[in-house]
Amino acid sequence: MLSRTQIRQFLAVVDSGSFTRAANALNIAQPSLSGGIAELERQLGTRLFVRERRRIRLTPAGNALLPLARGIERDFHLAERQVGSLPVPARPVRLGVLDTVSTGWLERAVAAYAGEEPLELTEGSERELSAALASGSIDLALTLVGEGAEALLEEDYCLALPASHPLAGEAWVEAADVAGDTMIARRACEVLADTSRFFTRHGVRPLFALRSANDDRVMAMVRAGLGVTVAPRSLGCGGVAMVNIRGFRPVRRIGLVFGSLAAPHPEVRAALAGAAAD
Repeated sequence: MLSRTQIRQFLAVVDSGSFTRAANALNIAQPSLSGGIAELERQLGTRLFVRERRRIRLTPAGNALLPLARGIERDFHLAERQVGSLPVPARPVRLGVLDTVSTGWLERAVAAYAGEEPLELTEGSERELSAALASGSIDLALTLVGEGAEALLEEDYCLALPASHPLAGEAWVEAADVAGDTMIARRACEVLADTSRFFTRHGVRPLFALRSANDDRVMAMVRAGLGVTVAPRSLGCGGVAMVNIRGFRPVRRIGLVFGSLAAPHPEVRAALAGAAAD
C-alpha cells in the first residue's frame, strides 16, 4: 500500500529536479530518500525516474503517476484543513444517579448546570453505582452517603397518600391508620425491608396493588388513587400528600461520591446543591 510519505517524496523529486534538493526540502538524508523512491518503484513494479548525469526525468510510468500523486496530496491537504480544524468534543462528565433520586431534583439540576463539559447520566442502584465508580465507567455518583460525608440532601420517609385521602391533611399518621388501605411497593426503596418490618410489627399486612421499581410510576399511581406508599419526602409531587409516620425514623442522606481519579466538578455539585434547596 502506498503511503503519503512515498507520495510526498516522489513529488519533491519531481518538483526540485534533484534527489539532493528534494532530500534537503524534506529534511531527510539523501540515502533515505533514494531508499524510499526505490521502495515505491518496487511496490509499483516499474521505474519512475531515469537518472542521468546532471538531471533526472520521468519515465512513462512516472508521468502517469504524477497527476494521481498531486491529486492524492491535494486530498490530504483538504482533509487536514476541513477535518483538522473541527473542535475536539469535550469529554462528558459521567454522573451516576441513584434510581430513587427525585426526577424533579435531577431535572432542576440539569437545567441549572453551567459546566463546559456535557453531562452523561447513568442510573443504577447503590451497589451498581459503587461498582461503576470502582471500574471507572462513571466519574462521580449521586448516591447514598454515610455519616461524616457531606450530604446535598437529607430527608425522612413519609406516607404518600392521594390528595383526596381522608388522612391527607394530617401532620402524623399511625401505622394502624392505614391498615385497611391498599399499598404500592417501591421495589427500589433503600429501606424496603425496614418498612415491611415496621408495618408487620404493628399488625398491618396490606394488600398490594402494584410492585414497581419505577418511582415516577409509583407516585403517579398514588396520585390516581391506586394505593398508598412509603417514600422519601423529595418524591412528593402535586396531587400527593406526604404525611409523617409516627415511629418510623429512617433518614436517607444523598451526596456526591467521586471515583479515585475524578476531578472535583464543582459545577455539578453547585447545580445539584442549588436544585436540592429549591
